[in-house]
Amino acid sequence: MNTASYAVLAVSQEQLNVFFAFIGGMIVSGLLIWAVQLGMTVRDKEPAPPRPEEQPHLPEGGAVHEEREVREPEEMPVASQESERLMPYQLHHAASRRGDDQQRKRWHPGSSGAFGSGGPGHV
Repeated sequence: MNTASYAVLAVSQEQLNVFFAFIGGMIVSGLLIWAVQLGMTVRDKEPAPPRPEEQPHLPEGGAVHEEREVREPEEMPVASQESERLMPYQLHHAASRRGDDQQRKRWHPGSSGAFGSGGPGHV
């Protein structure tokens, strides 16, 4: 083989690579178009957004505000035997009943109350 035949083979190989790259690009773009069309059909099948009259409204008494109350903690249940273990269903939520004293606890005047401030804290 001479140099001219090598040049012809090289050019034909480059043309083949360009052709395959073009075909691959066409396949990828076709798949992207198909995926967009599939997404559009799926979105068309979804229910429409609710109309303004279907939206939730405020109650007739107005907005509901938060309610604060002081809760009392329940005592931790004690196992009857030392080897017995308490199961999760035997435990209750902390602070599950309403407290008798509904006054919020406040800091006493003259007490620091902050950790690391040097004061005696809340006493």
